[in-house]
Amino acid sequence: MKKFCLALDLIDNPELIAEYENYHQNIWPEVRKSILDSGIINMEIYSVQNRLFMIIEAEDSFSFEAKNDLDQKNPRVQEWEELMWKFQQQLPNSKAGEKWRLMDKIFSL
Repeated sequence: MKKFCLALDLIDNPELIAEYENYHQNIWPEVRKSILDSGIINMEIYSVQNRLFMIIEAEDSFSFEAKNDLDQKNPRVQEWEELMWKFQQQLPNSKAGEKWRLMDKIFSL
């Protein structure tokens, strides 16, 4: 099994943050299916203020490139991603259009 940790910021607006969290209480079925079909076994998102932290546990065959290919072919996932941009902002030094940034592991016990 693979594990990935990613970070992203939300726009620092309490109403937008609450709306974003509400969307994630009941993600669209097509988005859930796309996540599972890509080989992701478990996904959790944590927040502190407007900073988000995502933990992904995935099958050994999982790749972000393959997931991106699946997502690009799924109009409903594209609609979800476009909607989420209303709430999200890029981390400093992100590439154009880059949302979630893969984090480097710096410690393990």
